[in-house]
Amino acid sequence: MPHDIAKGLEIWTLQTLLNVSIMLGFFALGLVIIQPYYQNLKEQLTLRVSIEWLEMLSTVLADFFLAVVVLIGFFVLNPDIMADIKIAVPFVPFATILFAVALVKRLLCGGHDLSKKAGKQAVWLMFWANLLNIVGFSIVMEAPSSEYLRLHPSPFWSFVKSYLRSNAEPHGPELAQWTFYLCFPALLLIFIWGFGKAIKSFSQKKG
Repeated sequence: MPHDIAKGLEIWTLQTLLNVSIMLGFFALGLVIIQPYYQNLKEQLTLRVSIEWLEMLSTVLADFFLAVVVLIGFFVLNPDIMADIKIAVPFVPFATILFAVALVKRLLCGGHDLSKKAGKQAVWLMFWANLLNIVGFSIVMEAPSSEYLRLHPSPFWSFVKSYLRSNAEPHGPELAQWTFYLCFPALLLIFIWGFGKAIKSFSQKKG
């Protein structure tokens, strides 16, 4: 019994973290795309220092939320956790990859400036990542319950719940494994790319 309680608490915590990270992805995109709003305020108000501080805070928060989303996505992307909690595969893992690239673009490629190519790319990457999460969360992770499907049979929802959830026996773990084989190396490559960008920026500053 204590083991079952501990396991249930672990699953609930991991599922909650994943759900929170999906919401943070929306917050991060929202904070990024309202930058023109701050520019408009600076043109109309005299308290420019306060507006600039608010703009900087929103930028830092967007990067922080983005980093949390990537870290949680990387954390849950392993066969053991995917077998325990319901993750929409391949939607959520693919979204994590897009968020990771957007984070590197923003932090290390000048992506804070939305007028630059890297900034626009980061915004679009975040948009598509959130779109994947919308589909994954609303259609796969929160599909109609088994009780509902008993009264209202649906081949579509039965397929979604049987194949596209990472913990759905017997088909979910198979797709989850293939998703892991694709996404985990991709995240490692993005990490190496970002690390190389960071080292290069250190050298440029020193020079």
